[in-house]
Amino acid sequence: MEFKKDNTLLTGRLKSVKFAFLGAVKLITTEHSIMVQFSIGIIMTIAGFYFHISTTEWLFQTMAIGLIMSVEGLNTAVEKIADFIHPNYHERIGFIKDIAAGAVFFAALTAIAIGLIIYIPKFL
Repeated sequence: MEFKKDNTLLTGRLKSVKFAFLGAVKLITTEHSIMVQFSIGIIMTIAGFYFHISTTEWLFQTMAIGLIMSVEGLNTAVEKIADFIHPNYHERIGFIKDIAAGAVFFAALTAIAIGLIIYIPKFL
């Protein structure tokens, strides 16, 4: 099957948005780590409404949720590509996957810090 690129401005962009949306749905419905992060994002959004967080707090919280979901998606893509290239365990592939997981760890620490900064004062 030959790939044919759509060079028109509007339909090409609409197709890109469609593929991005379908990719997000695939992530949320097939990957357990994304399911967990997505669920936490929903819980934090509900908490934001419950605690009436400020516009600035909403901005930071939304950025944190987006950061986690994005980095987790990229980590999943790295893992899938690595497994496709070398299905059996390989030390170098393991190293690459560990680095990608480390990026998720940094994003998660950032999101946790943002959440604590926003919500600890609500409980005090």
